[in-house]
Amino acid sequence: MNLVSRDPQPTRFAIHAIGVLAALVVSGCGGGGSSDAAPPPPPPPPPTGAGAAAAATANSDTNACSAVRPFYWEIGNADGAIVAGTVLSSGDPKVYTATTKMGIASASKWFYSTYFVQRTGGALSASDIKFFNFQSGYTSFKMCKPSPTQTVQECVDDGTNGLYTAADDGKFSYGGGHMEKHASLNGLGDLNNVTLAAEIRSQVGTDIALTYVEPQLAGGIATTARDYATLLQKIVRGDLKMHDALGTHPVCTNPATCANAAFTPSPPGESWHYSIGHWVEDDPGVGDGAFSSPGAFGFYPWIDRTKTNYGVLARYDLGGAIPSVYCGRLIRKAYATSTPQ
Repeated sequence: MNLVSRDPQPTRFAIHAIGVLAALVVSGCGGGGSSDAAPPPPPPPPPTGAGAAAAATANSDTNACSAVRPFYWEIGNADGAIVAGTVLSSGDPKVYTATTKMGIASASKWFYSTYFVQRTGGALSASDIKFFNFQSGYTSFKMCKPSPTQTVQECVDDGTNGLYTAADDGKFSYGGGHMEKHASLNGLGDLNNVTLAAEIRSQVGTDIALTYVEPQLAGGIATTARDYATLLQKIVRGDLKMHDALGTHPVCTNPATCANAAFTPSPPGESWHYSIGHWVEDDPGVGDGAFSSPGAFGFYPWIDRTKTNYGVLARYDLGGAIPSVYCGRLIRKAYATSTPQ
């Protein structure tokens, strides 16, 4: 596993190439062994302190991170990545880096809420908040069609996707119908995969690359860890209005502990809150207050409760959300405490 501030592989291979090139130039000029030739630069030093603790945790054979290999992880702040790494698996040949593109499932939700908060200048209506709290009553969403031409409105109109259930109105129920209906009510109904991606980027930044594999606001994005990290950096810096919306208007989510909740996919036995299109990991027993948006395929982005540092754990594994959370929050704790977990 290599540790770098961005993507480790180019640095290592570049150092090797510089050394080979220097040797060829010296011998070609008839000056083999000349003391004038500069030695190749040394590799970057390994991380220390908090970074080393996070790296040790990510690479541990004895904690929750061993169960989610292979994966890429990164922790950074408003200025960019601080420490990152690629963790390999002896049983899976995939190699994930900062630039590996993948479907991110429900991690898409944070993109749509950030887009809309930015579009409105942070001035959400009571109706907007209800939709982003997943209390709108649109709880029968299944999926959009895997068609490049299907629009947001066509997805809403397909099957039970746009069905309103009065009994669920005012209760938290995690699902894609809330955002899909909200988008159709707010001018995005005619957009397909290509035009929807362009619209989202118009608010979060055209420097962020993303595509939609289906026109589903809550789960249709494919992107890279680097691009998602750029979104998180902008939020932490305060470049995007989501910075001030983090954790606002939280609602309880666990039916076992909350009468106003109907369904939650959060880890068994834990009670989180849900804010504006993102989770607040504030379970009384194990929560640290981080804001996050884990996806079903194992992509797990977060911002710590102080809004100082962000993190990404990137991998593609069906049903991988909760295992990624278990690993990611250990890495987050290791970095915060400078103690391997």
